[in-house]
Amino acid sequence: MEAGQVGFYAGRANWPGVRLLRSAGAAVKGSKQALESVADSSTSGELQRRDPGMTATDVTAYGRSWYAATMVETPERPQLAKDLDVDVCVVGGGLAGLTVTRELARNGRSVALIEAGRLAARASGRNTGFVLPGFAAEPDRLIARVGFEQTKDLWALAQAGLDYVRNAIADDAMPGVDPHDGWLYVSKTDNGDEFIRLVGLLGELGCEIEGWPTERVRAVLHSERYFHAIHYLRAFHIHPLNYALGLAHAAERDGARIFEHTPALAIDPAGVRKRIVTPAARLRADHVVVCGNLQMEKLMPRVAAALVPVTTYVITTSPLGPRLAEAVEFHGAVSDTDLADNHYRVIDGDRLMWSGRATTWARNPRRYVHALTADIKKTYPQLGDVMSAYSWSGTLGNTIHRMPQIGELGHHVWLASGFGGHGLNTTAMAGNLIARAILGNDETWRQFTPFELVWAGGILGRAAVQAHYWIKRARDAIAERRAHGIAPAARSR
Repeated sequence: MEAGQVGFYAGRANWPGVRLLRSAGAAVKGSKQALESVADSSTSGELQRRDPGMTATDVTAYGRSWYAATMVETPERPQLAKDLDVDVCVVGGGLAGLTVTRELARNGRSVALIEAGRLAARASGRNTGFVLPGFAAEPDRLIARVGFEQTKDLWALAQAGLDYVRNAIADDAMPGVDPHDGWLYVSKTDNGDEFIRLVGLLGELGCEIEGWPTERVRAVLHSERYFHAIHYLRAFHIHPLNYALGLAHAAERDGARIFEHTPALAIDPAGVRKRIVTPAARLRADHVVVCGNLQMEKLMPRVAAALVPVTTYVITTSPLGPRLAEAVEFHGAVSDTDLADNHYRVIDGDRLMWSGRATTWARNPRRYVHALTADIKKTYPQLGDVMSAYSWSGTLGNTIHRMPQIGELGHHVWLASGFGGHGLNTTAMAGNLIARAILGNDETWRQFTPFELVWAGGILGRAAVQAHYWIKRARDAIAERRAHGIAPAARSR
């Protein structure tokens, strides 16, 4: 292994060579009627907005989400049926894979993307759509690990990823993405000194932010639970599924070939031309870019073992009418925790999209509807009882060091993974870094070599993370009650 390549288990083992292993993920079959409808509506070559309502294919692939109900019209791509030779094969049709594909295609490379199911059907098309600066790792920990200057460089890369998303939406006039500016990171305790310190540090790292006092926060978020906040001026939120489909449309316009229902069964990285085996055909490519999450378990077990699965549950309320504007006047993204509870935003003018209640074992999202609506009522009691119109979940892969996995596994075999806990900016950043490396031998991706593939602990690791979530939630609740002068013992049942 060359210096700087991403290593398995803290960089001590080499690329495992040929793996004749079947990948996870079954093909999703759409009805003939749905396919004919999609084909008819896409003949103009432009994406069209889908009327509200989900087909059986949408539900199977994307869950019962508001995103699936409002996705732009897009053709269902075919399965790869014959052998193909390309410059680059991208494995995985999420946001990172689609970004790599778009950038390579627009720069004249022949590229084929293969996806086991439907494009962006997993975490990429199910998240809350926050496009944020920075990373899940706390700035203090990054500085302790790599120093202030490299941390500042990393934050600049993260900001470039954010800018890429914004520019791609505008440049390709992507329909249905609906960006809204701003992100408020709100405190539920009166910890002004801590916020002042964090604001200063983020400013030194080059982040464009404002520190908001309690009065300003409560002027736009009418909740007695909230105190100070940090306003991230250049952050925004989007419809992530429509953004992903916009990337795919742009890539295909520039000559990329995209195949759905085409899992990678094996990758042979030996030789100049890599070989990728799929159920019905094979590909050969100079470069292979693997952009995946936990679904890589059978194809690349050591990569998947470096991720902790974290499932987050999301609801979209029924229309709330004028009363929502009386409670929430800020139309950017809002987070009132650094973990899973709660992240939310206004959509469709009078609905709330609300997420939280993370678990390390996926469960039926309907089990969490009551808890999420209760969180809304606790935060904004003036809304009264709210009804959930859509509920779904998305499973992310979190790394132990809370940084994405970006780099070269072996000669011309690339990895982009571990995006759990970050904003969507990191998928764009990773896709661009890898595309630049392939196109011009750019080595900026080596900034991420300190963040190696570290075993996540298996079942015990998942249990430990779940316990951490429970303990953190309980501690936050105690701190919030104390901030309001309520003794912990006074907790109602």
